[in-house]
Amino acid sequence: MDVVLLVKAAVMGIVEGLTEFLPISSTGHLILAGSLLGFHDEKAKVFDIAIQTGAILAVIIVYWQKIRDTLVALPTQRHAQRFALNVLIGFLPAVVLGLAFGKAIQAHLFTPEVVASTFILGAFVIIWAERRPRESVRVHDVDAMTWKDALKVGLVQCFAMIPGTSRSGATIIGGMLLGLSRKAATDFSFYLAIPTLVGAGAYSLYKQRALLSLADLPMFAVGLLFSFLSAWLCVRWLLRYISTHSFTPFAWYRIAFGIIVLLTAMTGWVDWSA
Repeated sequence: MDVVLLVKAAVMGIVEGLTEFLPISSTGHLILAGSLLGFHDEKAKVFDIAIQTGAILAVIIVYWQKIRDTLVALPTQRHAQRFALNVLIGFLPAVVLGLAFGKAIQAHLFTPEVVASTFILGAFVIIWAERRPRESVRVHDVDAMTWKDALKVGLVQCFAMIPGTSRSGATIIGGMLLGLSRKAATDFSFYLAIPTLVGAGAYSLYKQRALLSLADLPMFAVGLLFSFLSAWLCVRWLLRYISTHSFTPFAWYRIAFGIIVLLTAMTGWVDWSA
């Protein structure tokens, strides 16, 4: 058993769990961490996507009561059917556009200039969203969302295919700009993450199955475990944080990280074409 490899898997799992649900781009952080650890071959790219499942398990546990109640009520109650349909509607644009443009984005947009630009541009969008008057909020709870709200958030989520954007940042901040409260946008972002990230992980594993073997199981297990634990802590913290704080500090962090991207690219420390 390669202990060093397992330690790298644990570190990558922690990075994934801590950044997946914050508006700071888990992909950007995984590229940086993977480069610093020497963990960035083709198998590592599959690993990065697969361990998202651990983070999603944390979301399912944190929101289990709502998920369970929805599943129980789904056959008979209209509000449960509407909520499930909204999640499905929000999920579909990422499937369609991801299959259509995923390869092209991977080939042409994973450059330090694009990653840094989206980090910094996203920061200004966050600041703009947080400075908007609270009177613009129309939807205070996910159960009050219409299918049009869900579709709009789903379309906004597609911006996350551009590296450095952040899936959670796109859906949360996009939701706020579309009239959702900070809490409703965050909750829907988490619910939307379940089919989106599980689907991406399963698709990646299937597509790259030839690269994998049973010998990789310990590495993936460690990554999933640490991704789950760190995401569970992060999600619980974030839900408390947003009740009294804005996302503006994350905007300043994005600007700083964008500068780091450019510096590491200029010095050759990190290959951002991953």
